[in-house]
Amino acid sequence: MQLLRFQPGRSRLLVSIPHAGTHLPPGLAARMTTAGRALPDTDWHVPRLYDFLAEEGASVLVATHSRYVVDLNRPADDGPLYPGQAGTGLCPLQTFDGADIWLPGAAPDAAELARRVEQYWQPYHQQLRGAIEALRERHGSVLLWDAHSIRSRVPRLFAGELPVLNFGSNGGRSCDPGLAAQLMACAGRAPHHPAVLDRRFRGGHITRAYGDPARGVQAIQLELAQRCYMDEASGGYREDLAAGIRPLLRELIRIAAG
Repeated sequence: MQLLRFQPGRSRLLVSIPHAGTHLPPGLAARMTTAGRALPDTDWHVPRLYDFLAEEGASVLVATHSRYVVDLNRPADDGPLYPGQAGTGLCPLQTFDGADIWLPGAAPDAAELARRVEQYWQPYHQQLRGAIEALRERHGSVLLWDAHSIRSRVPRLFAGELPVLNFGSNGGRSCDPGLAAQLMACAGRAPHHPAVLDRRFRGGHITRAYGDPARGVQAIQLELAQRCYMDEASGGYREDLAAGIRPLLRELIRIAAG
């Protein structure tokens, strides 16, 4: 199984989809609990939801392996993204709901985690860095869009129900506030899809590590509440729901691409 899929585009826009993968390397599933093997924290169907990206000229990078192998949107040193809040690590031990992912005694130790970083984490980030630099050289600037989704309610991680669109710009450090304001204004014209900026999700490692407006690299994360395009209970994609959000996503992408 290839570690990632990369499709180069013609615009300055680069879309990263690090959490949609579901592949588990041989032997790994046997070490996991029933809850872990269900992969409940996958960003389900995100590549399908964004399948218009080629038409918009975007370069697209998609991970194939599950985030339970290694989380590509966490720093390699496993530092916390949100200190003091419940979260998940570089190699998660529990699901978002707090269920154990690994059978007793089967969780990866430090040596295995280091191997996973080398084998799975590094190639994705090498491709990401290379794509960013190639686009900077070609266009003079890059817009990195980190595409995610999550269940609307995860009590262990946040209170209540998430808004549909959760933008993260690392408090304006990874993306010019003017661009973030344009995106929020566009979202504001879609009253059935409420949006917030830098609330519960301020951007993960990818947004924070690569966003550098001074170098011509703007990065923004969009965390979608999954109820806007799928049945969260069954995990099934809902075309009738997706048809309502996809035009807005396309408009947001066009604003980002400039």
